[in-house]
Amino acid sequence: AEAEDARVAVRNVRRDANATVKELLNDKDISADDQHAAEAHIQKLTDQHVARIDSLLQDKEQEIMTV
Repeated sequence: AEAEDARVAVRNVRRDANATVKELLNDKDISADDQHAAEAHIQKLTDQHVARIDSLLQDKEQEIMTV
């Protein structure tokens, strides 16, 4: 349950970051290329954090099973 809450929180941050990038594009503060690069970077960070959460969950499950 806590791991899923953490995944949801990470996804919410991704959504907010992508919305900010879209605002910057709409305000002509960044180019479409910058938008795509930023969104790709945001997705990469999201994937890394979700993988870390999954790894911690797996470690904790292993710890519980060995006790």
